[in-house]
Amino acid sequence: MPSPDPLPRVYSIPAHVAFTDALAKGLLARFGGDPLTLARVHVLLPNRRAVRALTDAFVRESAEKGLLLPRMTPVGDLDDSGFERFAAGETPPAAALPPLRRRLELARLVRAFGERTGRTRGAVEALRLADELGTTLDALIAEEVDPECLAAEAVEADLAAHWQPTLTFLDIIIRTWPAARDANGAGEGGTRLAALIDQTIARWARGGASGPVIAAGILGSAPPVARLLAAVAQLDSGMVILPGLDTAMGDDAWEAIHCRLATPDDERPPRDSEEHPQFALKCLLARLGVARGDVRDWGVTTARDGPAGRTALVAAAMAPAAAFAISSAREEGADNPLDNIAAIEAATPAEEAQVIALALRRALETPLATAALVTPDRTLAQRVAAHCRRFGIDIDDSAGTPLRQTPPGALALALVEAGAQGFAPVALLAALKHPLVMAGERRLAWLGHVRRLDRVLRGVRPPPGLDALAATIDEWDAEAEHRTQPLSPWWAETAPLLDPLTRLEGGRTVTLPDIAAILRVAGGALAGDRLWSGADGRALSSLIDSLDADGAPFGAFEAADAPGLVGALLAGVAVRPPYGKHPRLAILGPLEARLQRADVMILGGLNDGVWPRRPSPDPWLAPAIRSRLGLPGTLRDTGLAAHDFVQAMGARQVLLTRARRDDSGPMVPSRFWLRLEAFVGGLTPDRALLTLARGLDGGGEAHPVPRPAPSPPLLARPRTLRVTEADGLATDPYAFYARNILQLKAWDPLDQEPTAAERGTRIHDVLDRWSAGGGGSLDLLDRYADEMLQDAGRLPLLRALWAPRVRRMIRWAGEQVHAREAAGWQVVAAEAKGELALLNGVVVRGRADRIDRDGDGRLAVIDYKTGAPPTNAQVTSGFANQLGLIAAMAAAGNLQTRDARRVAAAAIVEIGYWQLKGGNERGKISDPLRGDPPAAHIAFVLDRVTGLTSRLLTGMEPFVPKIRPQLSWDDYDHLARVAEWLGRPDKRL
Repeated sequence: MPSPDPLPRVYSIPAHVAFTDALAKGLLARFGGDPLTLARVHVLLPNRRAVRALTDAFVRESAEKGLLLPRMTPVGDLDDSGFERFAAGETPPAAALPPLRRRLELARLVRAFGERTGRTRGAVEALRLADELGTTLDALIAEEVDPECLAAEAVEADLAAHWQPTLTFLDIIIRTWPAARDANGAGEGGTRLAALIDQTIARWARGGASGPVIAAGILGSAPPVARLLAAVAQLDSGMVILPGLDTAMGDDAWEAIHCRLATPDDERPPRDSEEHPQFALKCLLARLGVARGDVRDWGVTTARDGPAGRTALVAAAMAPAAAFAISSAREEGADNPLDNIAAIEAATPAEEAQVIALALRRALETPLATAALVTPDRTLAQRVAAHCRRFGIDIDDSAGTPLRQTPPGALALALVEAGAQGFAPVALLAALKHPLVMAGERRLAWLGHVRRLDRVLRGVRPPPGLDALAATIDEWDAEAEHRTQPLSPWWAETAPLLDPLTRLEGGRTVTLPDIAAILRVAGGALAGDRLWSGADGRALSSLIDSLDADGAPFGAFEAADAPGLVGALLAGVAVRPPYGKHPRLAILGPLEARLQRADVMILGGLNDGVWPRRPSPDPWLAPAIRSRLGLPGTLRDTGLAAHDFVQAMGARQVLLTRARRDDSGPMVPSRFWLRLEAFVGGLTPDRALLTLARGLDGGGEAHPVPRPAPSPPLLARPRTLRVTEADGLATDPYAFYARNILQLKAWDPLDQEPTAAERGTRIHDVLDRWSAGGGGSLDLLDRYADEMLQDAGRLPLLRALWAPRVRRMIRWAGEQVHAREAAGWQVVAAEAKGELALLNGVVVRGRADRIDRDGDGRLAVIDYKTGAPPTNAQVTSGFANQLGLIAAMAAAGNLQTRDARRVAAAAIVEIGYWQLKGGNERGKISDPLRGDPPAAHIAFVLDRVTGLTSRLLTGMEPFVPKIRPQLSWDDYDHLARVAEWLGRPDKRL
């Protein structure tokens, strides 16, 4: 029955009042006299999080007394059955299409339309467009706009030409979607909600509600929701309670907030004031037909309330126009509304997360105090949760964890990536090393084998496929040092477990049910029941079941798209553990925090583009179309974010945080931060908390280590030296010590592109092969180069980019050899090995790239360089000794070719570098001695190297790092802790 009261019962709880606590306290005051009366009350709330918050508030207010709680139903969560049980009549509307099936069905239509129009889209792109399309359909349904009106409004809007194809596509999809949806025997979630609301309103009109009905905290102004709230307000025992309506704002300021719903007769209305924090509430009141002056104050205060003066101040600061500003003057003796507000500008997002975690931890020092982080930044929320786990705090994150980031979801995605990438090393090892794989008693032995497989796969990526991996492992086992522990037996047992993933290898097509079957078999074989246990495992199992049941209509797609598609599907599932989180701390999104209040509210991520988020343009509907259809503008979310910010600022103690920069560069403060800072004349920094955060992980006074100077005993010092190490012994003895005495060798990275050294070796091999065969025609040299490049065919990018340069540089070398032959020189040796005993007994070993002999029997030593050769200054000053040592071996007759022919001793008349470039300048010959006779340089080099080895190899001089930092760089700088002492004076130098 309609209420005899001429005014609808619409109330508001101010922003500085804790909403759920005030709601619980007020309901207890009105209905708590009789426990059964309270149990008959039905409270409609915006979401499940609000239901939980109100339940906790009732527990706090009941003071440990027994209490029969009212029924609480979330209206906004379409997948919640509570409102359906409350609202359904004799003939409930058709069930809503499950979200995943809806996504896939829309994606199928997008793909089908693309195929018909010749604009084929990949599976991942089709899913993304389908999600955007679903959002557009939801917006039309929520505002009860008939999609058939789209074409007519588009004609009148006179759209730009680039919107016309999009509109055509959208019109076709909208016309074909109802049939596709009906074929699944289900309806739209938004349409079902509207039908349930209308059934409820009709039932109330016939016989009234069975008890008091309270609609609290619902801010949406969509027509179905507005009808529900209007019906509640007209019930005899109905009440609508709004969150944070600003009743203190002047009438002129209120009227300046333009909302077309409030002025429907204005022929040329100005742009809506969507950015204003009160805009959504004004639109809702317009839908309800209630004036702001008719809204009553709930009239309840709680122990969690903040200062009343702060709400007006913050609301004025958030207003986008100066007309909304108010005076910040305070009465004598009044509380300062800015008390207990602090701000922290961290250097980086990582530091911001550390600060927030410490602030949450600090709140626990106060008995019974609660604290909450409010942020729309999911990365920041995850970082804070990780830091809290360092303190033994498992914090509740209202948004949950994306299934993709849980162990089961990560393993599922890793398996798909391993198969789609042809078992590339990084993807394969990521799957095999996953914590869920072979967990239990077999885990230790399994990891031992996987680590050895890691060694096998280091360097350039092997050919794709399990068979190629088996061949690579067999080659590794054949090496002498690995024969005692072959890896092949383990791989023979492991490969069949991975065999289902071969269906995802390149060039094939798969379906979503195929992927579901692959993950069931491969995931079960590798991880067993652990993959399906726990909340995250059950979520993965449910997703795989849905893919199996609903994925077939999506159709086949390229296997290469499988990782992106599976990743998007996993990211769309949130995992929320049902219990076990900390009772006094929480991480909330702005929507969840709208109705909740903690003693300490931390508003994090206050940077531009984060809070509020940048308005995202609708890819389907042009702004003119949205305006004509009456859909919310793109700035509506900015206004809601401002409202949420004002609500959160109403807490007793508030901490605002932001990071000054991230990996991409400096960050701009949020407009909320800037407005508040400008309005109040500056925010109070919490320097103590920032200092504590910076000192937690290695901050404070630095204690640099001295420069290392290891001095091993003589017996540990080697008596042999490679010519390539002589220069390092002069510039960085510590690197020689780490490599040759400690026997530390750097591993090649996984999926390594061929290094400059490897490319140089390949070119050397071509020239060596040509020279060892007696030279010959340049065509023969070209053929050898092509064969080498063909061998690198499994690296197509390298071959495509490198081949032209290789052919030019190798042919240039051949031309120079022919020119020297015409001048009387002959190649007598290529890749000739030799050794030389120094006066102190140290043996130097090396290999010459090429030795030439002239008609007088004199020798020339040639060194090929695919990079930059040493400078003349480096050679003459004794920091590039390799070529001089090779020349000394040649002069002594100590070089020997591969076929055991010795190069006869002779005078050295030339040493030179042949730089192979392959660009416009194909090559360059340089004489580091600039025409001086080589004999003097050879004697200088022998004396230089003899002195170095006498001090370091046969003497006791310590191996000091970085004698010439500008001339050396290697893999051992971290071991020598160079960054801690380099640049400081050292008495040893």
